[in-house]
Amino acid sequence: MILEGIVTTRSANGEIHIAPMGPRVEKTNFDRFLLRPYQTSTTYQNLARDRQGVLHVSDDVSLFVDGALRDFETLPPHRDSETVDGFVLTEACRFFEFRVLSIDESSERTEMACQVVQSGELRPFWGFNRARHAVLEAAILATRVHLLDPAEIRRELERLKIVVDKTAGGTEHLAFDKIVRYLDASWQADES
Repeated sequence: MILEGIVTTRSANGEIHIAPMGPRVEKTNFDRFLLRPYQTSTTYQNLARDRQGVLHVSDDVSLFVDGALRDFETLPPHRDSETVDGFVLTEACRFFEFRVLSIDESSERTEMACQVVQSGELRPFWGFNRARHAVLEAAILATRVHLLDPAEIRRELERLKIVVDKTAGGTEHLAFDKIVRYLDASWQADES
């Protein structure tokens, strides 16, 4: 199955890089997983160079949105990881420090087999409601703005907005609105 997570890596200049990523995981055994970053992504470049990072599980959709849009007003609280040369997001629910065992670059989406070398729980997972799922889906749409037809994205956003309006709290409303502003700006830039 694909688990929606957030991967932190160290950039070439030593700074934290934060990106949502859906590794393929086995539900019964979480000591290994498969990442599939695009070769054009910063996460791919950092992992190919350093072969280590940290995967996070979080119920805070703003982390996913800010990472997907590459738009952190301030970096989320973090600390150095313990086993790998990386960073742990201290307000995530769980973290999995990992090393990349192998890299298969034979297709556009590289396959990186990863081994968990350290893990921990930072706080209980609060859970997801329908609005959080809708915001995650909208964030994924935003990452595909260059691939999908704007009319298709707009239709899907209208459907997701109904769910957000019915079930969201303040964090989810702010995150969804940020996605809408990002998409509107992207489409306006394409028109000019």
